[in-house]
Amino acid sequence: MLFQSLIFSVFTDASAQVSPPRNAVYDKQHIMDKTPVEFPYIREADVIWVKRIWRVIDLRERFNQPLYFPEVPTKENRNLITVIMDALREGTIEAYDASGLTDDFLVPQTYQEIENRLNKADTMRMQRPDPPYDFYDTVISKVFNPMDVKLFRLKEDWVFDKQRSVFEARIIGLCPVVDSYAPDGEWRGHDPLFWINFDDARKVFAQAEVFNPRNNGARLSYDDLFLKRMFTSYIYKEDNVSDSKISDYATGLDALLEAERIKEEMFRFESDIWEY
Repeated sequence: MLFQSLIFSVFTDASAQVSPPRNAVYDKQHIMDKTPVEFPYIREADVIWVKRIWRVIDLRERFNQPLYFPEVPTKENRNLITVIMDALREGTIEAYDASGLTDDFLVPQTYQEIENRLNKADTMRMQRPDPPYDFYDTVISKVFNPMDVKLFRLKEDWVFDKQRSVFEARIIGLCPVVDSYAPDGEWRGHDPLFWINFDDARKVFAQAEVFNPRNNGARLSYDDLFLKRMFTSYIYKEDNVSDSKISDYATGLDALLEAERIKEEMFRFESDIWEY
């Protein structure tokens, strides 16, 4: 009887250690050891033209949906804001304040400070539905939902390097943005959460897989996605003497035309370089 119990115990332990069945037709090799490709060094003396551009990446656009989904993180895929928040919690990247007038990575923010800001507890005065219909205060807690981040601001420099004869964009920073609402539910505008330095985050992005809509067999990381510019965006600001956004002097169709003018100006500069 004792021998049978030992045999049963051995088989039970063995069955408990059996790995789950494979969820694909082949074993995927993890990309945790992947490192980002180094950018070519640019000397200041070789830069003959540079323009700083600020863009908005709208995750509600169909082409940008790989940045927004999945809603629930899986073993292989996480959306962009989840990748960033996980890295902030682990301390592998650093966040900087986005509430000031500058976005120059001047004021570092801890993950706890960001979490305290995102997870809010508001006191609301409500009236009881039964007599004597008196009023009472109740605390309403709001937990941050990553799916609330539908926009990202992107800061980049367009540089012409005469040493390599290359006109290229270098992303400088990313900033997640959420909608801001008044207590009565009225929309108040966009609320930038924090800035991260793109170069500091590249290793994290290179080791985070993103869904490849063209070929799921070709591994694609967030670093690949940004370097290959596999996203759509629109310009909301260019460097200027008054540091004004397009929305400060143009609205509606005029704002769209102004953004197109800025883009056309850069393309015209590149074509003029190779004309002679």
